[in-house]
Amino acid sequence: MVNPTKRISLWSGPRNISTTLMYSFGQREDTQVFDEPLYGYYLKNSRAKNYHPGAEETINTMETKGEKVVEMMLTHNKKPVLFFKNMTHHLLPGLDRGFLKELTNIILTRDPAEMLPSYAEVVENPTMEDVGYKMQVGLLEQLQKENVPVIVIDSKAVLLNPKMQLKKICAAIGIPFEPKMLHWKPGVRPEDGSWAKYWYANIHQSTGFNPYTPKTAPFPEKLKPLLEECLPYYEKLVKIAL
Repeated sequence: MVNPTKRISLWSGPRNISTTLMYSFGQREDTQVFDEPLYGYYLKNSRAKNYHPGAEETINTMETKGEKVVEMMLTHNKKPVLFFKNMTHHLLPGLDRGFLKELTNIILTRDPAEMLPSYAEVVENPTMEDVGYKMQVGLLEQLQKENVPVIVIDSKAVLLNPKMQLKKICAAIGIPFEPKMLHWKPGVRPEDGSWAKYWYANIHQSTGFNPYTPKTAPFPEKLKPLLEECLPYYEKLVKIAL
């Protein structure tokens, strides 16, 4: 019997529009959204717990065994569509990735020239392990090698034309687009993780997709080496984005 539940996993980098997309999908009556279910597992098993804000609270309030999180993702079925907002760097090497074949995988990327300064406002000295570009390309190549369908989307393209891009995303997933995905009430959502108070101020003030506005501030000198490291990975991803 074919499992009727559509299980969408968004594999994002930080400071993309992943939370915005989670809020967007959260407007659908047929969809349940989940905020970074692997975050507790990632923090407990990486050095990120030493510098991520609210790490102790996150570890203490979430399932930290990756296998149990994966089991939840594959068995939960309260709604016909499940949307898991995940971070690619939460896929630590010790976690068996066989479950990816059971998901509709979407990789969300963003120009590192715009993402890195935003991320550095919260995590002062980010590394490639923190921002996920190399991991995203690695995930893309793994899925392609195993002939697992994968969708790549670029944050800027979504912000430039949310309605058109959401229609493309929904078509690629195999679900109908709903206009209600374009708007929501301001404020918190019950699905927000405990880390929302550190990261979600802008989304909590929004009522929809904010218009794209290019960065005008000079790019921080200290982040330039990381930018040069990230750009080839981003360029590979954006080349095949919807």
